[in-house]
Amino acid sequence: MNGTSRFSWALLTDLYQLTMSCGYFRSGMAEHETVFHLFFRKEPFGGRYAIAAGLQQVVEILCDFRFTADDVDWLAGLNGNDDEPLFDLEFLDYLRDLEFTCDVDAVPEGTVVFAHQPLIRIQGPIIQCQILETLLLNIVNFQTLAATKASRICLAAGDEPVLEFGLRRAQGPDGGLSATRAAYIGGCAATSNVLAGKLFDIPVKGTHAHSWVMSFDTEREAFEAYAAALPNNCVFLVDTFDTLNGVDNAIEMAVQLNKGGHRIVGIRLDSGDLAELSRAARLKLDAAGFEDAAIVASNDLDEYRITKLKEDGARIGVWGVGTRLATCNEQPALGGVYKLGAIRSPDSEWKARVKLSEQAVKVSNPGILQVRRFVRDGQFAGDCLYDTRTGVSDSGEMICVRSGTERIALPRTQSSDLLKPIFRTGRCVYDLPDIHTIRARAFEQTRMLPEHVRRLIDPLNYPTGLDTELHNEKLKLIAAHRTDSNPTDRKAES
Repeated sequence: MNGTSRFSWALLTDLYQLTMSCGYFRSGMAEHETVFHLFFRKEPFGGRYAIAAGLQQVVEILCDFRFTADDVDWLAGLNGNDDEPLFDLEFLDYLRDLEFTCDVDAVPEGTVVFAHQPLIRIQGPIIQCQILETLLLNIVNFQTLAATKASRICLAAGDEPVLEFGLRRAQGPDGGLSATRAAYIGGCAATSNVLAGKLFDIPVKGTHAHSWVMSFDTEREAFEAYAAALPNNCVFLVDTFDTLNGVDNAIEMAVQLNKGGHRIVGIRLDSGDLAELSRAARLKLDAAGFEDAAIVASNDLDEYRITKLKEDGARIGVWGVGTRLATCNEQPALGGVYKLGAIRSPDSEWKARVKLSEQAVKVSNPGILQVRRFVRDGQFAGDCLYDTRTGVSDSGEMICVRSGTERIALPRTQSSDLLKPIFRTGRCVYDLPDIHTIRARAFEQTRMLPEHVRRLIDPLNYPTGLDTELHNEKLKLIAAHRTDSNPTDRKAES
């Protein structure tokens, strides 16, 4: 992401992607064309929507996707169970010469998305599509998860800004950078992560920690020294010893800053009863004439605790959210999957493919999929998943994607398709927007969700369904596979 890629990404995959690819190659299927879809099966955090993220990094990697000579040499050293080379030289030469030639369509970052809808559709030679599975899931799964968590937290905060403070608790440097980027897309106003600020053009915020105060003999000395060093960046952390006494010391420094032509930015609370302490601190600041001084709160915050604090009358104006955002600790994975939708050999017709399961939620949707979104009176009214080979039918209804049986009337309103062209025959045809445009898109998309869908407590499902022709094709494929797997049924039918 913006200069963080300093090596080949081709080996960021699971071994079975390469063993399958070798199998395709040895079976003469290397040039079979396929369509795969990346999607998730359930909206995260008990909510009813998600915010798509991660596409920029996908594009940057695919623009230079290749196996280097060093990659291939390393693969040549892998052995099978018989201590003989795992991959033959002919297949390794194929990887050495491989060039990315796929078509990719994707939902733009910042788009509101729902379960079972493809976030990415990739079409091309089966080996290329297969090898990319793990890489695409790794990027899109986490960034979509973190952007959605940030969106929920920002919804709870309302008009009050949320600062992302999670780097020190994130899962490594890459996790920290990805989390910060996604959090900004989801609505956070700034971050403490300086490298992310540089790489992604995200505003950075921060002042001092408890160690600063503890390194001086008194809290007042610590505040004086900080104000002298950085008079234009004074948010004093007031809870190192006695919080309300710390507020008094911060006010004394605010008076001194005024005399020097500066203004205190605010104070930060990081422990204790945040609702009660913020109310008391607000009274003190206002009485001293510092009504514009912000009260920043941190300490294991998330959307639920922010909601409760606001209900309890907290006077907090800025929310610093760290661990529970950067790690998404309530739900550590989105659960995105990558499934084959269609395949064809050279000079043949497409054959739709479906994956069956005893769990209805795990039965995949066949075909070459697209999503049409309908808008009514400035709000999203419903999404219809359809096969591009047949388009949206004239039935006027769709089959609920969750129940598989409920019929939903198709809105007869303005509509547009969500998946946009990103690559054509391996060449990028998409102009990547800047991160501020993506963030604004996420804000607008969330605003266009019906309130009962985006709310945090007891949200309702958004209308999403399968086009009737797609639904019927899916039922035919399911029936055919179940008949093929049951000789008794075949005999009865004959």
